[in-house]
Amino acid sequence: MSGKGLTSTGIIGELYLRLSDPAPDSWAAKIAMKVDSNQEIETYPWIGMAPMMREWVGGREPKGFLDNQITVQNKKYEATLEVLCDWIRRDKTGQVMIRIADMTRRANGHWASLLSTLILAGAATDCYDGQYYFDTNHSEGSSGTNDNDISIDISAIAARVHGSTTMPSPEEMQSCIMQAIVQIMKVKDDQGQPFNEDASEFLVLVPPGLYFPALTAVALPATTLSSHSLDMKNVSIDVQMDARSTWTASFAVFRTDSETKPLIMQDEVPLQVSAVAEGSELEFKEDKHWYGVWASRNVAYGFWQMACYVTMT
Repeated sequence: MSGKGLTSTGIIGELYLRLSDPAPDSWAAKIAMKVDSNQEIETYPWIGMAPMMREWVGGREPKGFLDNQITVQNKKYEATLEVLCDWIRRDKTGQVMIRIADMTRRANGHWASLLSTLILAGAATDCYDGQYYFDTNHSEGSSGTNDNDISIDISAIAARVHGSTTMPSPEEMQSCIMQAIVQIMKVKDDQGQPFNEDASEFLVLVPPGLYFPALTAVALPATTLSSHSLDMKNVSIDVQMDARSTWTASFAVFRTDSETKPLIMQDEVPLQVSAVAEGSELEFKEDKHWYGVWASRNVAYGFWQMACYVTMT
């Protein structure tokens, strides 16, 4: 866009346009359910699974709610770009709009940033049942003990495949991904029934160093490297990179084909645009404009039953 005739109206219009068109392939929306909020703090009562069908013997047996719940407090976030009026007047190459585009790109990635921090802390932060989100001993009602924090020794596979344990091969990655999916499928609900028996779509979230092994792994035919077999033809697996992740030998797998999700995106005020521009006291005194975006939101752990953390050793 040329700098000729560039005004605050044009800049604000560009902000709104770009904020309304976030990246369609963001992994955030695939693993987190967006929940609208209308107050500072929202409470989520986790009520367990709906009752299973049973033979009607005697009277009905209504199932009550579990006591577990979480509260999520909204927080305000902002980003503000300062633009000198001289820049607007002299900009002939669209540099101001490039900066605006960069700010909106980062704003549209804010959910992913918040979720990345949440996921990285999942092995040491409590979720609604009082256990760490990724933990080895989740238990609710008649579920027994469920484990969604697993360690996998890939050294034996590594020696068979390429004689090295420094970097997982695609075959090793495939074995680990398959075991994580099987672990999710094994989870029992509070009635002792399979929580994810109808699951068929999963997302593998990996750090940058594991991205290409994971991509290649899901493209390979199913192997017999793992004792946990899985019919890959009946399972859809999406690999996404979390560029913010600090993991090196770890990744997480999430179920994505349920109305409920492993994580929560609580949205009180969606991204809004604010400006202090033409005719303002800021312009009169300092010959500059401020253009900003803000939102009120937060993220939280949802169903640990739909997630599995894998550490390769």
